[in-house]
Amino acid sequence: MIAVGTLTLLGGGLGVAMAGTGSSSASGQTIVCPTVEDKLPAIPASAQAEVDRNLALLETQIQEANNRLATSAGEGGANFVQNAILGPLADKRASTIDRIAISIGRTAEKPTNLGGLAECSLSAGGGGGAEAGGDEQAGGEGENAGGNEGGGNTGTGAISCPDVAGELPAIPAQAQAEVDRNLELLDTQIAEANQRLVDTVGQGGANFVQNAILGPLEDKRVATINRIATAIGRNAERPNLDVATLAPCELNEDEVPVVDPVEGGNGNNGNNNGGNAGAGFTQLVINEGNDGGSDGAFSCPTVADQLPAIPNQALAEVESNLAQLEKQIQEAETRLANSAGQGGANFVQNAINGPLEDKRVAAINRIATAIGRHTDKPQLDVANLAPCTVS
Repeated sequence: MIAVGTLTLLGGGLGVAMAGTGSSSASGQTIVCPTVEDKLPAIPASAQAEVDRNLALLETQIQEANNRLATSAGEGGANFVQNAILGPLADKRASTIDRIAISIGRTAEKPTNLGGLAECSLSAGGGGGAEAGGDEQAGGEGENAGGNEGGGNTGTGAISCPDVAGELPAIPAQAQAEVDRNLELLDTQIAEANQRLVDTVGQGGANFVQNAILGPLEDKRVATINRIATAIGRNAERPNLDVATLAPCELNEDEVPVVDPVEGGNGNNGNNNGGNAGAGFTQLVINEGNDGGSDGAFSCPTVADQLPAIPNQALAEVESNLAQLEKQIQEAETRLANSAGQGGANFVQNAINGPLEDKRVAAINRIATAIGRHTDKPQLDVANLAPCTVS
């Protein structure tokens, strides 16, 4: 099991998660999340480091969300806290909890009792309902009313982030594909953030861009940079990347954001949810994955045909992640071809198919999150959509 001392070092974040007694926000509220560590079974030694890392990440996520809660008091509309803080936090926790279960499941029985632990709520520090999110955070009668002092998102400028590739040491050949993929993901994250900058012109209060765009972008970059370091560290000395310097980005008001044009669709394409497509929505017909028809190929469930109509504001991010799903399959097939004859009976499952499933879980969750920022979040069946088979 996890050493108690490890969790004790996490300090206030653990207090928030277990008792809702972390540092209060300006409105006297804190974020309260279900505990995860005490729901876990015995952890195999081979999974201990990964589980510890993800438990620590859960605490970091709560601390960062509480910080955004404190710095965004009075911003946005009635649903600002849910949409800009609690919703993204639940998505991050779902992915992190999935990774914990998957890491245990590689060498022991995968825990199945973790499904309801991602959602968090507000706890009023000085009275009021624990899950009240509207009154103290409301900045106007309608969503994104932005009636605060300061211009909110004025629509000027572009997001600039530190270069990561230039800080990397020599990359082992075994890690090259994973490093390249995560470097590409860093670029995608910036493009998506610039797109949100364009889509939210005029919204929010003085700190809207920091709290709703730059803050979440920094969170994503921290996770991606850490994955790069981990990938290198599996085959060489792990680089000591300065995440505190490399992850934060800033808004340069003199630049023009570079985003991919997003064109709206004009109706449905015959899928089950196609009737929802119309102005402001696009129904995707994308055949990601493969049919597993050749030797040494991965057959993965398609995700695109399980999606509802896509809000145009989310289309670029959804398409990027669908493309990422396709790329993940191609990379897994390349590794399968390059590792022919290696390992024992479970080599393919443990070294290729298992990691592929992990990546698909994260990508599918990102797709649902992107849609959920602008309409009802789809309940995608990750348990059935993420696993692939080898023919």
